[in-house]
Amino acid sequence: MAGLRLIGILAAVLMIAAPVVRAEDKAAVDPFDQSKVPLEVDTDDTKLTKIVLVAGSKSHGPGEHEFFAGSAILMKLLQETPGVFPVMARDGWPKNEKIFENAKAIVFYMDGGGGHPLLRKGHMDLMQTYIDKGVGFVNLHYAVEYPKGPEAGDRILKWLAGYYETGYSINPTWKANYKELPEHAITRGVKPFSIQDEWYYNMRWAEDKTGVTELLRDAPPDGTRGTPDAKAHPGRIETMAWAFERPGDAHGRSFGFTGGHFHQNWGDENYRRLVTNAILWSAHVEVPKEGAKVDLDPAELKKNMDKK
Repeated sequence: MAGLRLIGILAAVLMIAAPVVRAEDKAAVDPFDQSKVPLEVDTDDTKLTKIVLVAGSKSHGPGEHEFFAGSAILMKLLQETPGVFPVMARDGWPKNEKIFENAKAIVFYMDGGGGHPLLRKGHMDLMQTYIDKGVGFVNLHYAVEYPKGPEAGDRILKWLAGYYETGYSINPTWKANYKELPEHAITRGVKPFSIQDEWYYNMRWAEDKTGVTELLRDAPPDGTRGTPDAKAHPGRIETMAWAFERPGDAHGRSFGFTGGHFHQNWGDENYRRLVTNAILWSAHVEVPKEGAKVDLDPAELKKNMDKK
């Protein structure tokens, strides 16, 4: 009996000494817990500027194409601007398409090419209705790639002024050095920066580039020019991000950004400010002269990842 009593006392002591791991503490350090990100939460307040962020499905390896986590970060950054109400959807398209209604801008951050969610039945036609109303149109990274032809590429040239065309454009990983930035609302508060990413270039451009402002420009290493057309222009300065004021009475604005491959790059203040400024600009929100507020706790870069 004395032995059993001693065992009981030791067990009690161990229970007291053992650290208590609370459920919220476990969730806080779980990089794959996406449950706390509000999805398709709308607003009826017409005074707010609603911006819809559409994150793509799981793609690539860990730390690459983290569309969900990256969109969650962009949602947090946009919330730092008073009067802006970001709404996020996942897996390439909202479950309820009515979430697009009354949006001032729609942001696509996802895989593109032949599997682009915009190419699914009825999606391009639906998006055309918002383009016609002057809604901002933003494509980030792989989302700028569309198939060539009248059903996609030709239409996108009218919406975005440029796109990644397979076999013509190129998508190498290299360190771009953006030494000079043009004066534009999107570049407010953005200092010259250098960063390694999968920077697409040699984009297919509309013949008439009226309304286009080329924002991020650099000459990539000639060894990265992997398509025949790209090889034909050694040493040429290329464009990796651009703004487009669409022609017409609706005064729509678009933004294309070919970076966004590596999730860790959102940790760069100039990188995230440029994209945040651009989303706000596309929604006709006045960008402060010092640029949008883009405070970010580094811990956020380790949250909401896709389990790959």
